[in-house]
Amino acid sequence: MLPFRTLADLLLRTPHRLVQGDPSVEISAVVQDSRSAASGACFVAIRGERADGHAYIAQAIAAGASAAVVQSDAREVWSPAADDASIAVVEVDDTRAALADLSAAWHGFPAERLAVIGVTGTDGKSTTAYLTHAILEAAGHRCGLISGVEFNLGGEWRRNETGETTPEVEVVQALLAEMAANGCTHAVIEASSHGLALQRVRNCNFDIGVFTGFSDDHLDFHGTREEYLDAKLALFRGLDQAGDDAKAIVRAEDAQSERIAAATSRPTVLVTASDEQEAEVRVQTLSRDAGGATVRVALPSGALAERLPLPGDYNLGNLALAAGAAWALGAGPVAIQRALTGLRQVPGRMEAIDEGQEFAVVVDAAATADALRRAIEAVRPLVEGRLLLVFGCAGERDPARRSGMGAVAADLADFTWITSENPRSEDPASIVAEIAVAMQSAGAGERFAEEPDRRRAIALALAEAQSGDFVLIAGKGAEPTMIYADRTEPWDDAEVAREELRSLLSA
Repeated sequence: MLPFRTLADLLLRTPHRLVQGDPSVEISAVVQDSRSAASGACFVAIRGERADGHAYIAQAIAAGASAAVVQSDAREVWSPAADDASIAVVEVDDTRAALADLSAAWHGFPAERLAVIGVTGTDGKSTTAYLTHAILEAAGHRCGLISGVEFNLGGEWRRNETGETTPEVEVVQALLAEMAANGCTHAVIEASSHGLALQRVRNCNFDIGVFTGFSDDHLDFHGTREEYLDAKLALFRGLDQAGDDAKAIVRAEDAQSERIAAATSRPTVLVTASDEQEAEVRVQTLSRDAGGATVRVALPSGALAERLPLPGDYNLGNLALAAGAAWALGAGPVAIQRALTGLRQVPGRMEAIDEGQEFAVVVDAAATADALRRAIEAVRPLVEGRLLLVFGCAGERDPARRSGMGAVAADLADFTWITSENPRSEDPASIVAEIAVAMQSAGAGERFAEEPDRRRAIALALAEAQSGDFVLIAGKGAEPTMIYADRTEPWDDAEVAREELRSLLSA
């Protein structure tokens, strides 16, 4: 039985003013979607980018909601709810913060029973989170994981079907509660800038903050580069509310390392994969091959040599961050060695697709100019023939991605198929055309084709590939859906590539 059930119990840690109703009413769920408001629900009205939840209070009441939480500066919108005496109305200054507080309370504040590691940064979050999870598991801890790709709640892996790198706060708290119920002692959370800015990880009580790096992205949402960075710094400011053992983990060569250190009074652990930097945790490359590298990981508690089965120099930095986070929680060299020996493939992150073809095919989540450049540079030494690229840019996202990724493709790929990637309400062909203009401006000449149909673009690239070529399908990684203006359809780059390869080989 959960310890927080009545509205009064849920509000114990939430600054509020009860406008009307009985605070002893029992609450069956905390929701922000009126369509999910069943009998006894507490409906929290959230102002979104396209809709204001205050306009849906009547629908929530009709569905059986027992309480509504409203924002004080939206009184003209929600005041008609006061006419229905059957519902309790609670006024707060910020309904997003209240939703986080109420969700955590309804689940009994599960993060307080876990050691929580938050991983943020523009690129590399998923791989770093997976590596951290693997090392903590190898150290003997039962560890949960919330990532943009998958969830692990202390047992089986579960696909993240939410479409969000960091799910909504009520989902996050439910996942943490399930981890705690399954006996987890640790949790790793991939914390996006959206997740931080929208309070989705409020009450996650981070003990360790990991910063993977920073480049321009999501400026459509945050407005400026400084606001984007500030959203990520919120994770590290929050470490001050954690215990004395809380730490920030950052690469010594990171241009933002001083900003990270200044954001928290807790110690900063420097890690590096560079021979030119001083750091407490160091990853050195002993040898490289097509599938990864043999590395030496040096910690203050000892060193080891093991194979990292992930290609690309940037994954050396991801390993250094994960090793630093795990070491800060007491894991040693043996745990890192065990983790690398049995490392699980991160879906959609440099995921090799092999159906017996004579050329390489890899699916990767690179969706920014920096990430695409690193991905291509990582595989270029492995390419005997041509590097053939399939990529697109999402609609309703920072348009600077289109020019940036187009310039990288023009510079580094031998031929590119520009295609769709979650066009949302924008015209897919128009997005593709914008990228094409950027590629032309960057000197691509005739080394690209426009094909808004992503399946057909992948099929064309695979049909063009010959022995020794390398096909890189970038942008979506392991995302399970394609998002249009009026619908969301199932999608999986890896599975589509396998289907098209089988069709090609059988023909």
